Amino acid sequence: MALLPLYIPKNRRLQVVIAGGGYAGIAAMTTLRRYNPDAEITLIDPGINHLKITHLHETFRYPLSDLLVPYTALEQRFGCRHIRSTLSLDESMLCQWQQDHYLQAGDIQVPFDYLLVASGARMACRSDMDSHTTKNVFGLEDFFTVSGADLLNSFLETKNSERSYISVIGGGATGIQFLFELADYLYRHRINHGLRLVDDKERVLQQFPKGFSWYVEKRMLELDIEFYPAAHFLEQRTDKLLLEDKTSGRHFVLPSILSLAFTGNRPGNLIKTNLFGQVMAAGKPLEHIFAAGDCSVYQSVGSNTMTAQSAVRKGKLAARNMLRHSGMLKVLEPYLHRDLGYVVSLGPNDAVGWLAVENNVVTGIPAQVIKEIVEVQYDLLLSGVDTYLV
Repeated sequence: MALLPLYIPKNRRLQVVIAGGGYAGIAAMTTLRRYNPDAEITLIDPGINHLKITHLHETFRYPLSDLLVPYTALEQRFGCRHIRSTLSLDESMLCQWQQDHYLQAGDIQVPFDYLLVASGARMACRSDMDSHTTKNVFGLEDFFTVSGADLLNSFLETKNSERSYISVIGGGATGIQFLFELADYLYRHRINHGLRLVDDKERVLQQFPKGFSWYVEKRMLELDIEFYPAAHFLEQRTDKLLLEDKTSGRHFVLPSILSLAFTGNRPGNLIKTNLFGQVMAAGKPLEHIFAAGDCSVYQSVGSNTMTAQSAVRKGKLAARNMLRHSGMLKVLEPYLHRDLGYVVSLGPNDAVGWLAVENNVVTGIPAQVIKEIVEVQYDLLLSGVDTYLV
């Protein structure tokens, strides 16, 4: 058992429930097992696999199975129990669980000493799009069960070979990564369709330094990818795309047989915590319920970005603080993590990112090296080897 500073365990077996098997939940589980091998850990998630969701764009090159880790394998590796169930979360329910120290997962009553909510942020999916709902629109969730290559091939088999366009909606990190993987796939398979990016912002990757936008838009020009900034996506019809110019309000139509919509996360289910990760309800912390990952907003100077690295750091911190709170000293650690960098993949041979400080923009091979180091670090964590400093 590794030594956790300021953690003096009591002489009883700890019961911990983790709701959500994403990056934060898995990071918390591995941290709990590292510092308390005897803890009874229950993981509640509706799926059967942990999905490395930030790599989904790569399924235009690799099988989806490369990104899946069965929960049965994690049960054996980390000695936890997986319950396949969905939990409905709201403040009143969390308060009730805090009082009862158990929750209901389907037909199973699950007792706990500590609960970690790591359910992720609600994505903008097709059901959110009202009139956009169509078989000609794919969202991120469509790639959860089918690889990008298989999904696109199945769709194109239903179309004639006449040249048209495939549109990517959303110029954030996810949209850009899918855009460049799609460009590479169309080129390798000699598919005679043009590619277009539509974004409601003035430039791509607007949340990052301008160096990101400059580099990405230059690469788009080189690959002959059309770009429509400041345009609002209205509807994908059978073979046409309906957009609205955000400046003039003018509607216009472009040829398009398919839209891939990546419009980000909805803020409706975010959970506020204190600087230690404990959930806040009516202005007071629920001492035995923590939150981590994209569903959480920490009231601290630490990073609240919806990224895998923030999710991992929050999950690890929440686990350490659950252990400390269960011990004799109850001295908790504040969340102070700042992102050390961020990399956006631009297909198999290129990337853009920042390192150490946001204005330190790196591109090409150096950015790819950073990306690979981060990926290896998380894969090691999944195998039980923790190389994160905190």
